[in-house]
Amino acid sequence: MLTAIIVAAGSSRRMGSDKLFEIIAGKPVIAHAIDAFELADCVGEIIVVTRGDRSTEIRRLTRNQSFKKVRAIITGGERRQDSVRAGLGNLSPDARYVAVHDAARPLVTPEQIKGVFERCEIHGAAALAEPIRDTLKRADVDFVVTDSVDRHQIYAMQTPQIFERAWIEEAYREVYAKKVSVTDEVSAVERLGRKVFLLPNDDFNFKITYPRDLPLAEFVLKQRTRLW
Repeated sequence: MLTAIIVAAGSSRRMGSDKLFEIIAGKPVIAHAIDAFELADCVGEIIVVTRGDRSTEIRRLTRNQSFKKVRAIITGGERRQDSVRAGLGNLSPDARYVAVHDAARPLVTPEQIKGVFERCEIHGAAALAEPIRDTLKRADVDFVVTDSVDRHQIYAMQTPQIFERAWIEEAYREVYAKKVSVTDEVSAVERLGRKVFLLPNDDFNFKITYPRDLPLAEFVLKQRTRLW
């Protein structure tokens, strides 16, 4: 069984408001993220990891949206990796694969989830990623350009990131044993020397970070509705 851990414990500091409950296309941001996993046939259950002060509201949202796969809503930690660790600690015995997804990515689709999962079934670890198309520069502390970064075969990591359960659990044990910080699960699994296979994504799946992202996300969702 594939269990999805949806990480919703961030502080939204750059947003200036609780971005997960901003309304886009008629629903809160987090509801769109959960809904994609609810609709993905390969997902058996969902664990939402949130802040303590969000728990009641997320429980209410889960009831109002009639989500059937949300098995647990738990409190996360100070860092993203602490929240993922909390989610891993609440997996059911039947969970064989684990997907981790940022609740602030409301544009993910069931098809993307399925595609990443199929790669994970073959290789043990897979993630959604977007090829970098912009010119990249490295700058010093004074924002003076120091050199260029070759963008060939450079990808921006997205979620979901999906792993065999044993791999991600071992990776996180290693992270905490060595007291290191990781910004995503691919980084944790890489430390084990495991190969992670990417699914290049040519559709929108950006994270809601700034207020300007909300109208763009709403536009994308409404365009998809028209196409479907």
